[in-house]
Amino acid sequence: MLKPLNILLVGVGGQGTILATRIMAKAAQDAGYDIKVSEIKGMSQRGGSVVTQIRLGEKVYSPLISEGKADAILAFEKMEALRWLSHLKDGGSIIINDQAIPPMPVLTGATVYPADCLERVQQSTAKTTIVDALKIAVQCGNPKAANVVLVGLLAKRLPIAKELWINALRVRVPEKFIDINLKAFEEGYSL
Repeated sequence: MLKPLNILLVGVGGQGTILATRIMAKAAQDAGYDIKVSEIKGMSQRGGSVVTQIRLGEKVYSPLISEGKADAILAFEKMEALRWLSHLKDGGSIIINDQAIPPMPVLTGATVYPADCLERVQQSTAKTTIVDALKIAVQCGNPKAANVVLVGLLAKRLPIAKELWINALRVRVPEKFIDINLKAFEEGYSL
């Protein structure tokens, strides 16, 4: 019996966090897991935080993940990784896209983007994976596929068959973008 897995996806508007969540939810559902999802979109149209919580297991009663209870965090932006680090449980793992997207307070000069985001995360957990998903997505043919590179990297670590991930991509990604996204998934899965 699989204990519920708690996964947090964090990013900013425009990075495809919601699509990544829907791909993961479809793959988990097809694998036969009970799944609960929660989405929080804070000014996502203007680059605000987008956070989704995914819980999957034999039986899941709530979509919400308490602080210190996430088994894994998939961070699409490195400051968001730092912002949500308190939700990672002891021994949990975090995958971080090595991309900085300065929020509005940084752009207006009201505050400064922390230059040591990655170092601070690495000091908190040994299970940190940093990947330049944007660069890989560009090599695949579309920078917007960075989210799927990250999904591929996480997919390899979850108890869901690869074929179910491929099917979920085919169902959730518009047909005209499917080839690039399949390539991006494979690149992430191979890391």
